[in-house]
Amino acid sequence: MPDDTRLSPQLVSSILEIDAAAWDALAGNTNPFVSHAFLASLEKSGSVGPGTGWQATHLTLADDTGALVAAMPLYAKSHSYGEYVFDHGWADAYERAGGRYYPKLQSAVPFTPVTGPRLLAPTAALKTALAKAAADITAANGLSSLHATFIEPDERAIFEAAGYLIRADQQFHWFNKGYEGFDNFLVVLSSSKRKQIRKERRSVTEAGISFRHLKGHEITEAHWDAFFDFYIDTGNRKWGQPYLNRAFFSLIGKAMADRILLILAERDGMSIAGALNLIGDDTLYGRYWGCVEDHANLHFETCYYQAIDWAIAHGLKRVEAGAQGPHKLARGYEPVETLSAHAIPNDSFRKAVARFLRMERREVAEMGESLRDHLPFKKG
Repeated sequence: MPDDTRLSPQLVSSILEIDAAAWDALAGNTNPFVSHAFLASLEKSGSVGPGTGWQATHLTLADDTGALVAAMPLYAKSHSYGEYVFDHGWADAYERAGGRYYPKLQSAVPFTPVTGPRLLAPTAALKTALAKAAADITAANGLSSLHATFIEPDERAIFEAAGYLIRADQQFHWFNKGYEGFDNFLVVLSSSKRKQIRKERRSVTEAGISFRHLKGHEITEAHWDAFFDFYIDTGNRKWGQPYLNRAFFSLIGKAMADRILLILAERDGMSIAGALNLIGDDTLYGRYWGCVEDHANLHFETCYYQAIDWAIAHGLKRVEAGAQGPHKLARGYEPVETLSAHAIPNDSFRKAVARFLRMERREVAEMGESLRDHLPFKKG
């Protein structure tokens, strides 16, 4: 176990200052979102950085030889947008009490509600040292809080031991239970749900819509142009200002082509909708979608059913289709707990948040149990 006193913490203002191979050796290959390539593309494109409210402040630990032994993706935030774990009420309460909530620190992948490692280190001891260093930096700089969102379940105990409060929420994920094809998956559903999904898929086909799955270097700049139009249209309708710019998609297309699946919907030879997915070791992550034509069930087919088709064909264990969406339940997606960890130096504020979280965790657990009673699978 390393001697914590010999570890040197440092805040780094750009991931481009950190050696890519050293970072990826700590991050591993399972989750593409914590890869150096993905985070660097966010910075290079200007999707994060000056003027965005997301300023890279990555935390690294070096040993006495100067070698990188642990790292945490970390950002200084001047707002609470693009996080998907909502603390606006916390900010209001803190500032009503006379405090300054922003800037705060956020350990996350910007605009990405995907569970993944936040303590990038090979041992529990180094992960513990990293969690403690991050909390110490928050307190030493007089900041209101640090939020590590969508943490891995096995990081929970480490964060708790370091004094972080744990928050729970839920998403909906699809699990591959050894299915040989989509019809094989449908067999395990109740008759009504099976008929509903077949009807939804048929309506898309009858509208003259077909699909292409493009991976890696099959994706051209023209494809990215079309997809960005879809993304902008959805962003403008949902939250007013899309977070990502056009350059970001070209950058990830070049830097991590083998981890990208672009699903395009076409009608009369034209692309009318698309869904961008990233490929993990055993999971397909649905991230962004959009369309320029409205058709019944087009969203379900493009984002959910096509993703399930691809995951089954390629032997992946899971499809994660993003945040929110109880409507996914009827389509075979199951409720899954997500976790975040929060370091709050102010004792009074910490106690108030702790009380809130105890009640919220109970509500989330009860909701999860209730939703499981309505899973679409056959009984018995």
